Amino acid sequence: MKKIFLSLIAGLLLFSCATPKGVTKQDQTDYALNMMNETLADLYKKKPETRAMIRKAAGYGVFSNIGSYLFFLSTGGGYGVVDDKSAGKKTYMKMAHVGAGLGMGVKDFRVVFIFKNKRVLKDFIEKGWEFGGQADAAAKSAEKGAAVGGEIYIDQDIVIYQLTEAGVALQATIGGTKYWKDEALN
Repeated sequence: MKKIFLSLIAGLLLFSCATPKGVTKQDQTDYALNMMNETLADLYKKKPETRAMIRKAAGYGVFSNIGSYLFFLSTGGGYGVVDDKSAGKKTYMKMAHVGAGLGMGVKDFRVVFIFKNKRVLKDFIEKGWEFGGQADAAAKSAEKGAAVGGEIYIDQDIVIYQLTEAGVALQATIGGTKYWKDEALN
């Protein structure tokens, strides 16, 4: 019971720290946009074909996530930016994750959503989104180490890429991830 309690505390601390850095709203939005641009540059290096996919897409979202995995519980949180290309509007969002499964470690990773369909993009922005299930292994610090991740095709309208920034984790979990608008930044 003590381990579960400590996991929950660690997850809540990670979630509370998972916001864009900065004192002002402008600082935070600039920080989130910088994270988005750096992540896209990294994705384009690793998967050059994604540049054309994003160019043709209705929009895309880039999220920075920190997750912790301790025995049977996983928690995490983060922030991101969704770019609705047809509307020419960026929406700043938050996310949180809770799951169950086998795992141990902490991981800092980025997720890129490519929305091929405007309806799916709008639903994601307006209603948030929940989904779950992942398995991976990561041992990475800065440019050293390796991580297994890749892309997920939800259906023909959404493609998701995960890029691990840093951390050590071995996990297989099923859980839910909720995304919602960041009222303070929009």
